[in-house]
Amino acid sequence: MTNFSKFFKTSVNLKHISYEMIYRRFGKTELKMPVISFGCMRSMHGWQDIRFSEIPDESQANLEAIVRTALSHGINHIETAHGYGSSEQQLGRILERLPRSDYILQTKVTPGPDPQEFLDKVSRSMQRLRVDHLDLLALHGINDFRSLWYSCRKDGCLAAARKLQDRGLVRHIGFSGHGPSDVIVEALNHGEDGGFDYCNIHWYYILGANKKAVECGARRDIGIFIISPSDKGGHLHTPTDTLQKLCAPLSPMLFNDLYCLDQPGVCTISVGASEPHHFDEHLKVLPFLENNECHDFSRIDARLKKAMREKTGYELPDYFWDKLPVWDKAPGNINMRMVIWLYSLYKGWDMQSYSKERYSMLNRGSAWVPGNDGARAGDLDLSEMEDIDGLSAEQIKTLLSEAHSYLKKTGD
Repeated sequence: MTNFSKFFKTSVNLKHISYEMIYRRFGKTELKMPVISFGCMRSMHGWQDIRFSEIPDESQANLEAIVRTALSHGINHIETAHGYGSSEQQLGRILERLPRSDYILQTKVTPGPDPQEFLDKVSRSMQRLRVDHLDLLALHGINDFRSLWYSCRKDGCLAAARKLQDRGLVRHIGFSGHGPSDVIVEALNHGEDGGFDYCNIHWYYILGANKKAVECGARRDIGIFIISPSDKGGHLHTPTDTLQKLCAPLSPMLFNDLYCLDQPGVCTISVGASEPHHFDEHLKVLPFLENNECHDFSRIDARLKKAMREKTGYELPDYFWDKLPVWDKAPGNINMRMVIWLYSLYKGWDMQSYSKERYSMLNRGSAWVPGNDGARAGDLDLSEMEDIDGLSAEQIKTLLSEAHSYLKKTGD
């Protein structure tokens, strides 16, 4: 393990094992960000923005226990969103009783065609959070060029956010993106209205497609926050037996944490804790980061690649990602990249639950899981795709149809 960012440390203790929380400079924001952040989507009572009086006492007590546990471990970055149901108002009741200097607070608000509506949502978020300023405000879900335009056009939502910054209501402005790398890179390279100070993006061991975005952010000194490395990164909180054996003696979760945090420019990873103990496994990454080495890492990496190669013919599950057309340029609008990637995870590392869940999100018009599945692949003319890295059009068609037969929900 090499090339870790400069860090600052604070002592924490976990079950009689001493850890040192590590803080990295969060790009141009100059914030000292803990390498582990608390993401609140899974700790809220529910997706409905109900009255606080309707939230059960036990749900609120659980969230408070998570917040206080996070802070006790030095995890002082708390991240939520306007659209996370009851999250903001639940957090507000807890944060108002804590010194404001004890935590770094981030919320996220979706950009739209009306900047005033965006500002109204930010105002509502701050009311619910019961704070007089936000440390970090993200334009939430820049997943396609339409949402990018809403954000970055003249007098758009980014310009509106900068006005909040001028008034002292917001310290730093970033974005979250679940979409393709070209959209994310375009946002990272945007310079008008001050551009963006930081970003929340996906990038994991199982899918390196956004590496060019991570590298772009690092070059531009933009703070990089990795979204949901355990859940979106492969359901690593409930890993398959195969994945556990391949990653031993590390857990798959810890191996992925190391992978993400070893990348230059990456400052922090999100832990979507829904119970206080959900931080425990992630905290085990700290000694490895402090020592700048993990002797097992390269062996695990080689073992994973060998298993994938034996089952699929390729070392990485996303081998074909950049070799295949994007979904809106593919025959039948099939998201071939995602279909073949998920099928590779299914075959190579037995990641059936994760692959099937993600596959079921196709066909829904989602901006971050776009396009169709492989159900109609057998009916399409793929002749223009002849010889994709040695695969004929018929082989690609067969692969897509085979993937669908394994990944579709029972009864589809």
